[in-house]
Amino acid sequence: MKPKIGIIPGDPSGIGPELIARLLTSEGVAEAADILLIGDAHVFEAGQSVAKARFDMRPLDASAGEWQGVDGFALHAMNTIEPADIQVAKVTEAGGSSVLRSLDQALAFAQEGVIDAIVFGPFNKAAMHLAGLGHDDELHYMAEKLGVDGYISELNTLDGIWTSRVTSHIALRDVADAINEERLTEAVHLIHNVLRRAGLERPRISVAALNPHAGDGGNFGTEEIDVLEPTVRKLAEGQMSVDGPWPSDTVFLKAVAKEIDAVVTMYHDQGQIALKLLGFDRGVTVQGGLPIPVATPAHGTAFDIAGQGRADVGATRAAFDIACDMVTHWEN
Repeated sequence: MKPKIGIIPGDPSGIGPELIARLLTSEGVAEAADILLIGDAHVFEAGQSVAKARFDMRPLDASAGEWQGVDGFALHAMNTIEPADIQVAKVTEAGGSSVLRSLDQALAFAQEGVIDAIVFGPFNKAAMHLAGLGHDDELHYMAEKLGVDGYISELNTLDGIWTSRVTSHIALRDVADAINEERLTEAVHLIHNVLRRAGLERPRISVAALNPHAGDGGNFGTEEIDVLEPTVRKLAEGQMSVDGPWPSDTVFLKAVAKEIDAVVTMYHDQGQIALKLLGFDRGVTVQGGLPIPVATPAHGTAFDIAGQGRADVGATRAAFDIACDMVTHWEN
């Protein structure tokens, strides 16, 4: 059975529709999964025009039953935004509303078993907030919609290197106070479980330090001594392949050398900067902690090149491939 992947185009003002067009016309994509497009036909058509890449869409009501096996790609057509309301390269309430409505439908299909996973083009958080997003980010929005009350976190991956983080969208001044044994344990377990679902039998995980030189024996902070070292030791005693804390300016050298599979970072930019320097156009964000695989390119809506036919599909293809792999290895 091929994975059933639901795809939504992302913010219609950005590069998402173009990326989806490039993805769907990429070699091997149609053979790798049964794909259900969810959203406005004219948005997908606009992406084709920008990308100069054509594919056939077959409108149907996916909620009515089986949708696989049609010629071209199945389309569950919606009316989330009027063509005249799309303003390329601009943050708009209409664009944010379009995202939320198509995302809601994709999440409903996932809950109903119509699709196995979701891949989405880049969202614009400012537009989503204009449209009424009452959460810090789309992950927390999706978690509420899916009834998830456990630990969740964005995971990022590029070329086989994965990262999770103990804290995410909070002020840097609040990071140290938010680091504790429970959150670090949850972050390690989350990335361990996701990597197993991505096909790695025994993931190798390193924990990054918070302070320079891993605290230098307490001279530059004691979080390593008080929290990180004892928690890592306890996790390792539980037969998990985890070590650290390692200075954050060297731990990614271990990852690049393929000595480890994942790095657990302490705050948002600690891992994001490293991965984006390694390959901005290939990074993927996986929404960790949800009951279904959800993946998207790690870059944003790229308003600076929207509508110009210049978007690189590499990260979107990687997100699609990861979603397919996770469906194949998923264990409830």
